[in-house]
Amino acid sequence: MNSDAIKRFFVTLRDANPQPASELEYSSVFELLAAVLLSAQATDVGVNKATRRLFPVANTPAKIVALGVEGVEAYIRTIGLFRNKAKNLVATAQILLDQHGGQVPRSREALEALPGVGRKTANVVLNVAWGEPTCAVDTHIFRVGNRTGLAPGRTPYEVEMKLLARIPAEFAKDAHHWLILHGRYVCQARKPRCRACAVADCCDFDAKTDQA
Repeated sequence: MNSDAIKRFFVTLRDANPQPASELEYSSVFELLAAVLLSAQATDVGVNKATRRLFPVANTPAKIVALGVEGVEAYIRTIGLFRNKAKNLVATAQILLDQHGGQVPRSREALEALPGVGRKTANVVLNVAWGEPTCAVDTHIFRVGNRTGLAPGRTPYEVEMKLLARIPAEFAKDAHHWLILHGRYVCQARKPRCRACAVADCCDFDAKTDQA
């Protein structure tokens, strides 16, 4: 995908969805961090169902710590790896209280030092909470980057670096959302909906389908 195609690609996605947003439900930066931490190997729909139960009871670091690991488990047991996620969430909440005044830190290094928070989660928080032009590469973005020719890479980090280098600055803040939504609903893994794809003319994928 050349630079002209990349610009057309993002102009088209922007025109269709000028103000993209995360599909995770949250009302504070801590709720966002918690939701993203819980979302590993789980769908946003599943996480939202769990956090609708959890957040009315515990939606601050202090309340999560007070609830404890078993207490958190009771609210999130419908999502995968819930025991490990509960342990990480409580440990993260404790570190926020002990080291950050109960606030979510704004630096990548501090975020990635939290239990259960890796580069992808840190990127999501930095982008969604503070508008930083990061690109969290999940399975959808990894697939779209490789399939379309936008950012081919063997690892999520390679794809991320190519995206950051190739996405024009005017699209950088929202590109993460557009690419996730495009991968989730159009450029799907098993049956990409090429006939319904508004950016098919920009895409390098050779095996385009008739799927609408």
